[in-house]
Amino acid sequence: MAAPHAGAGADRGDAETGPVLSDSSSGDVKRPQFGTRFLTDPRQVFQHNAWDNVEWTEEQEAAAKKKVLENNQPLPTEKQDEYDNRANEYWNDFYTIHENRFFKDRHWLFTEFPELAPKSGLNCASHPQKEVTALLHNDDASPGSSASCRILEVGCGVGNTVFPILKTNNDPGLFVYCCDFSSTAVELVKTNPEYDPERCFAFVHDLSDVEANYPVPDGTLDVIVLIFVLSALHPNKMQASINRLARLLKPGGVMLLRDYGRYDMAQLRFKKGRCLSENFYVRGDGTRVYFFTQDELHELYSEAGLEKVQNMVDRRLQVNRGKQLTMYRVWIQCKYRKPLVEQSETPG
Repeated sequence: MAAPHAGAGADRGDAETGPVLSDSSSGDVKRPQFGTRFLTDPRQVFQHNAWDNVEWTEEQEAAAKKKVLENNQPLPTEKQDEYDNRANEYWNDFYTIHENRFFKDRHWLFTEFPELAPKSGLNCASHPQKEVTALLHNDDASPGSSASCRILEVGCGVGNTVFPILKTNNDPGLFVYCCDFSSTAVELVKTNPEYDPERCFAFVHDLSDVEANYPVPDGTLDVIVLIFVLSALHPNKMQASINRLARLLKPGGVMLLRDYGRYDMAQLRFKKGRCLSENFYVRGDGTRVYFFTQDELHELYSEAGLEKVQNMVDRRLQVNRGKQLTMYRVWIQCKYRKPLVEQSETPG
């Protein structure tokens, strides 16, 4: 599936600065903060471009709920089916128009997801490498069969995550797989001067097609990355897609996600006539987006047999000082791990 962090300006959630995360409702412990820029005096709001860890008032949250409820008038079924059937066309059109000019490389990745950085806490070598290599060599055509650490990004777009990983992590045992729903996007990745087929393999793949094969066997990936991509799927297809990805992970492997949270500015900006179903919308360019709660994502991952490492909300106030505008963003960041020992079913 194409990376749904593409589109029209401020409606997209791909922040360039490292986000600061607040505690989740489930009691997650805060990790060391990156920005620590807090707005203590509202009169100073236009002094900086962004403020971290912004709490909402009860009135603000009530207004957001009211706005969403007013626009919750789903389009006819046949129109929804049209957007679903033509999803590939819409994403190819987007990348044909914007090519690789829309986003900058995500250097905040290594602050938020140290698992992607050199000498990370992931410790790929701790896994039973002989077993993984044997699995990979069962298919002689498998790229990266000699790698000791394997990362897959789903919804890679034009490579704004992949290329920072390759540039930062020079581990000779690293191999990065990346896929996108859009063949245009994948072609842009492959034609990038930094694309190295010895260390990376880009391919076209529809995340929602759970019967389609990946170029790696089950149980061979250390990390799977989903950045503003799950939200582009139809909600009915999300669980099966996560289940399929979970099968690709090694025991101890992790799935990393960053995506849109409920009542993000982008959700509140949608006008009537853009709602497909509850909290699911279509943009003017035909691409779609869903806005999550932490509980929804936790349920998806738990159902897939993964264990929570992190599930946190990022509330940020972005500021356009020139136009004197404030923009409230809400993103959710998750890390879920495959158990080292597969959980056996309880005897009935």
